[in-house]
Amino acid sequence: MALTITGLSKTYSNGVKALKNLSLSIGNGMFGLVGPNGAGKSSLMRTIATLQDPDSGSVSLDGIDVLRQKDEVRRILGYLPQEFGVYPKISALDMLHHLAVMKGMTNLGERKGSVDALLQQTNLWEVRKKALTTFSGGMKQRFGIAQALLGNPRLIIVDEPTAGLDPTERNRFLNLLSSLGSDRTVILSTHIVDDVRQLCPRMAIIASGELLLEGSPAETLAALKGKIWSKVVATDDQAQALEKQLQVISTHLVGGEHEVRAFANASPGEGFSAVECDLEDVYFLTLARHGSSHMVN
Repeated sequence: MALTITGLSKTYSNGVKALKNLSLSIGNGMFGLVGPNGAGKSSLMRTIATLQDPDSGSVSLDGIDVLRQKDEVRRILGYLPQEFGVYPKISALDMLHHLAVMKGMTNLGERKGSVDALLQQTNLWEVRKKALTTFSGGMKQRFGIAQALLGNPRLIIVDEPTAGLDPTERNRFLNLLSSLGSDRTVILSTHIVDDVRQLCPRMAIIASGELLLEGSPAETLAALKGKIWSKVVATDDQAQALEKQLQVISTHLVGGEHEVRAFANASPGEGFSAVECDLEDVYFLTLARHGSSHMVN
């Protein structure tokens, strides 16, 4: 499956330019779309999911014109939006049957087999008769994936799926997502870089509605090999002084002290040591080069 996005632009009525001539190609498997809050990720996902139209540009999904053949897209689409609402007093079982009917699964036997299998797959079988209002955040996200998988969609979009989950639920949810990408296209939109590192063989970084970088995590890491340097300083003032002198890409608190990570082709000075780069380094350096300020403290 191939999703081709060409020249998408979108400006909202309040003047916010959410997408700026954005072009991107996404193939089969897991694809990570990373960017800070307000980068345009949700606007792009809503456009692909046929929920809004762009001002200009085109989107093609295996020969289907996404912007004009919306019903055809919806037949092969599964979507878990960032804000996923449910009827709180309905059980997971009844809600999935209701949503399945809305997706055109009118045969009771077929529908029952599909719903039961999805409840098992998402580890919700034991709580299938409980009201959705009693579900934890992670359980609600797993239910969201179950509804997105109704009808065996070929394209799945999940928007900020692990935000707010505790570490255990996040791990469980990521394991579930990883099992989905082998035979379909799954787009994971997130501001959590580590989610992409764990799941996605291809990724893109966007900010301010623009595509800043596209490639595999391995390729982007290789480009920074030997160019990331780290130094621990005691005070915030020392860290800020280094930010004025060097191309600092992030600062982290480590045991009450400040780890400063900088980009340089050679050692930037006394006390710095070369460190193995990670995907966060790629992310923050890309944003810094774009002029976005998203330092970690």
